[in-house]
Amino acid sequence: MKKINTVPFDRKRVPPKQNLFFMPLIWGICKIVTGRYKFRLNKVNMKGLKPPYLVLGTHHAFMDFFVSPLAVFPYRANYISELEGFENYGEWLYRQAGCLGTRKFVNDLALVKNIKRVIDRKGILVMYPEARYANVGTSSKLPESVGKLAKYLDVPVVVLNMRGNYLQSPIWNLTMRKEVMLEAVITQIYTREQLREASVEDVNAKIGEFLSYDEYAYQNEMKMAVTYDKRAEGIHLPLYKCCECGSEFCTDTKGTDIFCKECGMKRTMTEYGRMVRADGAEDSFSHIPDWYEWQRKSVEAEIDRGEYSLDMRVKIESLPNAVNFIDLGEGRLIHNKDGFRLIFKDYGCEKEGTLDFAPGTMTSVHTEYDYRGKGQCITLSTVDNTYFIYPLENGFNATKIQFATEYLYELSLKRSREKNTV
Repeated sequence: MKKINTVPFDRKRVPPKQNLFFMPLIWGICKIVTGRYKFRLNKVNMKGLKPPYLVLGTHHAFMDFFVSPLAVFPYRANYISELEGFENYGEWLYRQAGCLGTRKFVNDLALVKNIKRVIDRKGILVMYPEARYANVGTSSKLPESVGKLAKYLDVPVVVLNMRGNYLQSPIWNLTMRKEVMLEAVITQIYTREQLREASVEDVNAKIGEFLSYDEYAYQNEMKMAVTYDKRAEGIHLPLYKCCECGSEFCTDTKGTDIFCKECGMKRTMTEYGRMVRADGAEDSFSHIPDWYEWQRKSVEAEIDRGEYSLDMRVKIESLPNAVNFIDLGEGRLIHNKDGFRLIFKDYGCEKEGTLDFAPGTMTSVHTEYDYRGKGQCITLSTVDNTYFIYPLENGFNATKIQFATEYLYELSLKRSREKNTV
């Protein structure tokens, strides 16, 4: 039997620079992969810029990691990466590629120190502040800490806005759409002097503006046809609520159609990413992000009414390091106005215990729709462990849990501000 490694990932280990001998290979592979999709890169206000500087990128799909090295060419960079990648591809390889390991939606001071080390040695630090692939091809709200980090590092701020990466391989159906063309714009939005004069609020606003994107609007505008005959399959996972009868967890997909198993609603995804009725007519839900945001508002209203609550049996796996997942068996996940509570027996423990995550400590939650073929899951993390949580009962949808987490955080933040002004 293979021995289970429970030693936590070494968060404090100084990240190496990208292996100089690897760089021609990395750039070559990136050039070949992106070249298949007629990748175009536009540089704005980048002339004469040399390291050190901070790069903030949009986060659509795995293709992001092939685009980013080309955007900062001819310089090397360090990249912030979740530990799943370290475990999947090997820690040695990831460190040689210049990756800094971390966990999503936690306060990791060791990571901040390592980021500062990269900048102090005149490097480029690339991070994807959304910390999660786009569910329906739209940008996520960024945490306020992004602007604070930029001010703390005191170097030029560069934004990399990529287009087409989500359309090519959406998180809910990773099959490559070969017709999709890729492009990216890399822009220096602050010089060091400009950054020093700007407030944190202004920095956050500007970063948010330059990282904003809507992939389906882009697809429709460019008239970029996707002819894949199963292009809608899987989109019922982020679009879990019927737009006609309002029933939850009843949508399903087949081929180019999404439909409701309760009322019979059916929409077809066109080659240009629009949802149309049987007669080809459009309505207020034809633009997929509008459907998605309507669901968000429904969850927020449910919370405001005091009706939101999740309590179910789940399967739990933990990832303490870059070596192995550990099967922790069954547990219970509770989510309500008080935040998350995970009840389970951790490795090395004889009795069941609990982990609590208050609403004000999590800006969002990491979501997966079919993680390594195991189905939907969310993750909850401490600085030294990540728990992958899979449902064992009906009524679980990762997107709905994400919406609730984000709104509960906003409410907690609002209460805190009100308290401080009294």
